Amino acid sequence: MLEPSLGDFMDIRADELVNLIYEKSREAFNIIKRYVHRTPVDLSRSFSQMTEYKVFLKYENLQKTGSFKVRGALFKVYNLMLQGVRGVVAASAGNHAQGVAFAAQIFGLRAVIVMPLTASIAKVEATRSYGAEVILHGTVYDEAETFAKRISEEQGLAFVHPFDDVDVIAGQATIAWELLEQLEDFDAIVVPIGGGGLVSGIISVLKRVKPEIKIIGVEAEHAPKMYESIRSGKPVTISPKPSIADGLVTKKPGEITFAIVSRFIDDIVTVSEEEIAMAIHLLLERGKVLAEGAGAASLAALISGKVKLRKGMKVVALVTGGNIDATALYRVLLRGLLNQGRIARLRGEVLDVPGSLERVLSVIAGHRGNVLDIKHDRYELRASPWHAVVEILVEVPSRKVAQEILRDLKVKGFDFELID
Repeated sequence: MLEPSLGDFMDIRADELVNLIYEKSREAFNIIKRYVHRTPVDLSRSFSQMTEYKVFLKYENLQKTGSFKVRGALFKVYNLMLQGVRGVVAASAGNHAQGVAFAAQIFGLRAVIVMPLTASIAKVEATRSYGAEVILHGTVYDEAETFAKRISEEQGLAFVHPFDDVDVIAGQATIAWELLEQLEDFDAIVVPIGGGGLVSGIISVLKRVKPEIKIIGVEAEHAPKMYESIRSGKPVTISPKPSIADGLVTKKPGEITFAIVSRFIDDIVTVSEEEIAMAIHLLLERGKVLAEGAGAASLAALISGKVKLRKGMKVVALVTGGNIDATALYRVLLRGLLNQGRIARLRGEVLDVPGSLERVLSVIAGHRGNVLDIKHDRYELRASPWHAVVEILVEVPSRKVAQEILRDLKVKGFDFELID
């Protein structure tokens, strides 16, 4: 008789974890629905046309605190309150911080949140607004977590992990129960993966209730920790790069989440920074929906063609959060307009005499181009004698119009080019 392999033990453990989370998630659903929004789900005709699937968006960006994270935080903090815990501590750069702070406020517990020094001012202030004591420590999440665990031991506060916790996962799983009530049937769901808590919760419900539903995970190309861990057969630590989808950037998946995801996930795909940025832009322009990078990852996977499903399938894309900084949003939108050819950057030389620049601008105006910015450098050493280098940022209806502007400028003696 063959001895059971390590994989066999992991499969047994994964089955047990899924059963436990499934049972807890039903309890969580009844408890947290008093405190959270039942977020809408809607068929998007625009994104359905782009992907040839029937794309339904689940708007967790409209959730309390602006993210799904509050679900898991509420159920965890609720259970800690029942155990007599008087306070909690967590480490987070964003959504988990706000979720735990909100939950502690609801249940009357003290909350200490350790955030890295790189956390945005907006997220720090939002966390404080829920009554939490915020401590800034470390330059990355891992340093903040180490400090938070020290506070937990020194002050007797319960540490709330952002993803590798059965109660937290069960709270995130309530999204699946809500979806089953809102949609009569669907064929697949696309779920962003950070540490893996959300996708583990979705798996635990759907693979029990409707196992035929395909569950597709999405990671940022800059942080493919679950993808690489599954390839290695065990949780591995990666060296992630900064990403616009900062909510998906962790060095390593959890032990619990890896056991579940590696056993039950149907597929995992990765998306680039450009694909995520484009999804944010399209959600805002076409869907009038504000999403952060992690929140747009599911749609990025669909519109990029990374998800391979049968044409016409009903697919749910989770828009998991909307907490994006205004400065980051500005850069994303500008990049999206550049990629779509709606903003053109023109560079060329003009004779450094009165009227030259006016003639260039009149050509642009003739094509209904809207000038956003001009750089005029007469000290560029590489410029021709008695000429100035000009860079013009122009809003145009399409790439075709930008090419027509270049053509007409050439006719009038100006040699300009499009630059990235």
